[in-house]
Amino acid sequence: MALRGDRYNRGAIAFHWAIAALVLVNLFIGLFHETLLAGLRVMPLHKAIGATVLVLSIARLGWRLTHRPPALPEAVPGWERALANSLHWLFYALLLILPLTGWIFSSNPERPRPVSWFGLFDLPLLPVSSGAAGAAHEAHELLGLLMTALVVLHIAAALRHHFLLRDRVLVRMLPWADRHG
Repeated sequence: MALRGDRYNRGAIAFHWAIAALVLVNLFIGLFHETLLAGLRVMPLHKAIGATVLVLSIARLGWRLTHRPPALPEAVPGWERALANSLHWLFYALLLILPLTGWIFSSNPERPRPVSWFGLFDLPLLPVSSGAAGAAHEAHELLGLLMTALVVLHIAAALRHHFLLRDRVLVRMLPWADRHG
């Protein structure tokens, strides 16, 4: 029987799946708003989701700093542990920087685009220059592509652990999986 400590706790699982769902929706909107979604007014939704991701990611980072994650199985080589740890921290950075660059871009004083949180209230425009807003726009696009690549890599790694290595790495984060092995 697996130990209870080999799984993520319910808080970490809730943060993971809520943020993952929002990020997937936002990546889809970001990648296809000018093609598949052309003509639809999806950018206000994209911005509201981005603001939500920012707030949830700050909370998740606080949770992560106060709740130790379960150790990887002993069979996982050291290089793979180091890579997994580095990529998780890169995810945290992107989950903060991507929404912030979007907010900076939207705050361009030459062409401000307010960020409305689902029509309930507007986030204040940030005091940035048009140059900073332009740089943020470029960064937002490039970092969005990096996030897309990391999401694909993350999913591939989880599936590799589950189907090829047949270990419990994926199961530890599934909310419906047996909590005892």
